[in-house]
Amino acid sequence: MSAFGTVFIPQMIISRFESGQWSAPEMVASDSLTLHPGAHVLHYSSTCFEGLKAFRHDDGSVHIFRMDKNVARMAQSSALLALPQFDQAMLNNMITDIVKQYADDVPNPPGSMYIRPTHIGTEASIGKAAAPSDSSLLYVLLSPVGDYFAGGAKPLRLLLEDSARCASHMGMVKSGGNYASALHPIMKARASVQADQVLFCPGGDVQETGAANFLLIDGNEIITKALDASFLHGITRDSILTLARDRGMKVSERELTVDELLERAAKPGTEAALSGTAAVLTPVGTLIHNGKEHQVGSGQGGETTNALRQALNEIQWGKAEDKHGWLHKVC
Repeated sequence: MSAFGTVFIPQMIISRFESGQWSAPEMVASDSLTLHPGAHVLHYSSTCFEGLKAFRHDDGSVHIFRMDKNVARMAQSSALLALPQFDQAMLNNMITDIVKQYADDVPNPPGSMYIRPTHIGTEASIGKAAAPSDSSLLYVLLSPVGDYFAGGAKPLRLLLEDSARCASHMGMVKSGGNYASALHPIMKARASVQADQVLFCPGGDVQETGAANFLLIDGNEIITKALDASFLHGITRDSILTLARDRGMKVSERELTVDELLERAAKPGTEAALSGTAAVLTPVGTLIHNGKEHQVGSGQGGETTNALRQALNEIQWGKAEDKHGWLHKVC
């Protein structure tokens, strides 16, 4: 089986911004992208992207999950990176058109079609270190993917690190540079303490990992950092919190210190999880801090984590009512 995200549909849909206007979106070969070596994106990281999914239901119809939220977040990222602004309706149509074109390639559950809209600055100018790109490229890639947990959802080991994932004002931007800046700490954590991820906690403030939001589940309460500019405003995070409220759970979006996290994690029944598009909700079994390992609850995936992941999957797969209007039917 191919690794998650390594198989691509042979075409992508693109639109170019040049001379102050966007071109009509068109389908082209996925391997046809050509960039000048002086392109702004290659030198000054003028790039942002999104990750969302399309799902096939039992009746054969195809639905995209929370496309409006992803498109709005991408528009926000583009604005914060000073990339040319695009009409959100145009990107909505680009996503819908290419998914519809390749609807037959959308896998059955638990698989899905992973959708990757991307926006990059393309102006050939290495003299613009302090100026935005006047041209850009907006494109949408598709990647059919299988079950992220094909081998079972193994509880993760997280190393708590007193540092930031990225610049504090850039955390809410879904930009490649933020992921690149987290890579070295993650690789170091894997080699030194066999951690799966780093949980970034600058100044003792529990934020997020290199690629996912963090949730602590203590009985009937979910605790997670309140939204600010320092970390990504996850759409899966928002969906899980909404479903938790639907179940009558208390959702506390507030500051969470490392000390409080470790104290609560030691209690029987406590759970922790990472939320993101690819894995939905992944259990956390161990926290590593100052050379000591702290088991979270039982150290295994808990009932609430599993129930919330299942509840979200059932909406995405059309097996439960979409009470919040999250699904966009393509065909």
